[in-house]
Amino acid sequence: GSGWTGAGEGELFVGCHGPQDRRAIPCAAGRSASAVATHFADTEAAHRALMLTVDYERLGAVRGDRVLDLGCGAGRHAFESARRGCVTVASDRDPDELRAVTDMFAAMDEAGEIDSSAADALHHDALGTASPASSAPCHGTGDRRPLGHAVVADATALPYPDASFDRIIAAEVLEHITDDEGAIAELARVLRPGGTIAVTVPAQAAERVCWALSADYHAPAVPDGHVRIYSVGGLRAKLAAAGLSVSDSHGAHGLHTPYWWLRCLVGPHNDQHPLVRAYHRLLVWDMTEAPPLTRTLDRLLNAVLPKSTVLYAYKARRHAAAEQVAEPVGAAHAA
Repeated sequence: GSGWTGAGEGELFVGCHGPQDRRAIPCAAGRSASAVATHFADTEAAHRALMLTVDYERLGAVRGDRVLDLGCGAGRHAFESARRGCVTVASDRDPDELRAVTDMFAAMDEAGEIDSSAADALHHDALGTASPASSAPCHGTGDRRPLGHAVVADATALPYPDASFDRIIAAEVLEHITDDEGAIAELARVLRPGGTIAVTVPAQAAERVCWALSADYHAPAVPDGHVRIYSVGGLRAKLAAAGLSVSDSHGAHGLHTPYWWLRCLVGPHNDQHPLVRAYHRLLVWDMTEAPPLTRTLDRLLNAVLPKSTVLYAYKARRHAAAEQVAEPVGAAHAA
């Protein structure tokens, strides 16, 4: 697929494929078709992981979990959650993007990339009551419940009951929200006791350089652009104030840091500059081929100069009653 980057975003998104792009997997000499298919699937999964900011192992998402992807944008984390068998709500305030996300959920279901039988076995009424808030209707296969939902929602007034979700992803969204503390409080409210959340924001050092190089990179020049720069300590404090305890963190997309500095230097909207186009091709190559050179460089940069900072936090179990409310979630894991 083609690759593109959105202004102010911390990562490259390479367009996912739909059923129209399916192709046969050639069988190599001496290898069974199933072995080749398994190798292809493993390779594709590894390349998809490069497009993600969140580490699903650290998040702890498993089949049957109820996952909210807040500020889902084009939906890369929502799609990954659905592929893993999670009952997924992709939430954003942009109905146009959500219509594309809904279409992609349907295409993935048709192509067999997601298993909607997981949704059939799980009767999550909390998610069902939220679905009418969406102007992007959900589509399943036949009469099956869809595994992926797309819901139009305001981050500071989420249309879900308390403790609706087992896992929450808020990737590169809080820096766009004026009332970020209100949004964090809402995320904590809809997360079940014992549940986990992954929050990603532009890393402080990389972001400061971007702001210094160009006023056109952030708000107010950019409508709905970045309104603040987070420090790790500042974000930890805001999560803690909402009752969320940070358990882990890491940097991500270090290879993208110089790209955005270059974009800001020549003008954030000048994506046709020869150097920008050359670096963009490098990023697409990295995402599609994962060569050892760029993968090693990305890991080194993640340690010292990441483009994004990722924090993982959990909501403590407060008392026995809360644990009893959360019990059906544990049962769902076995489904």
